[in-house]
Amino acid sequence: MRHRRYPFIVGFLIVPVALYAVLVIWPYIQTFGYSLTDWSGESQTMHFIGLKNYTALLSDHVFLTALEHNGLLLVFLPVITILLALFFAFMLNVGGQGRTGGVQGVAGAAFYKVVFFFPQVLSVAILAVLFEAVYRSDAGGLLNGVLVKIGLENSQNPIEWLNDPGTVLWCLLAIMVWQGVGFYLVLFSAAMQSIPKEIFEAALLDGAGRAQTFFKVTMPLLWDSVQTAWVYLAIAAMDFFALVSTLTPGTAYGGGPDYHSEVLSTYLMRNFLYFGKSGYACAMGVVILFLTLIVSVLALRATRRERIEF
Repeated sequence: MRHRRYPFIVGFLIVPVALYAVLVIWPYIQTFGYSLTDWSGESQTMHFIGLKNYTALLSDHVFLTALEHNGLLLVFLPVITILLALFFAFMLNVGGQGRTGGVQGVAGAAFYKVVFFFPQVLSVAILAVLFEAVYRSDAGGLLNGVLVKIGLENSQNPIEWLNDPGTVLWCLLAIMVWQGVGFYLVLFSAAMQSIPKEIFEAALLDGAGRAQTFFKVTMPLLWDSVQTAWVYLAIAAMDFFALVSTLTPGTAYGGGPDYHSEVLSTYLMRNFLYFGKSGYACAMGVVILFLTLIVSVLALRATRRERIEF
């Protein structure tokens, strides 16, 4: 019976595996092959140059700047998003307290979750239009207008949020945090609701405060969900193409001012489509692929803990 099962399983798997190999694995192999050439992208003529594209990346200051920016986003995006999502999820699910001393969620928690989740359904195009109005570099912008009204800024000299080298990258980070917190709040809330309320009540009866309950009880029991969120946010931090290319100044695909918002994906696309250095861009793509894989593995290992049963 067991021997008959294997042909049955293979029969179901052969088609999807073949499609995956053709549509996913083969393009990766092609990209690596092109990265070893001087292909311009506009002709079929190319010459094998070995690892010259990869060695050129090591002396490319724009590439190294973009790599540094992705590294900063890789640190701050997961940390800020996860901490905010955990805090709001904890307050919505455990922030209320019944008259008998039992632990319960705050009133209207379901409505608040919908409100928090709403930014997640917005497309990148809508985000770009929305935050162009928020970050406008005159008093008509939402952020500058508020600062002018409360007297923290001069209307004649407003802050140019997306044109200032010191603020542009952090403005993009704020957009991603704003969009992502709601999704992970719902994720953590779903995991938190599976924890028996008696555990929280026992912690409170033993004299634990809200902060102690959060760090000593909630965090360890939600660690699998936190680990998953960390990996997804780390992958998102390696991208940022859409926001940078639509919101920031610069020649072709943004990255300005003066490369202060440049990320690996925008520099790749500029080389591929604007400068006609497709082989060089393919080398960047291979580097991004391996960096993303390394980051994912490191995130999984760094956040690995013994599973807690309850």
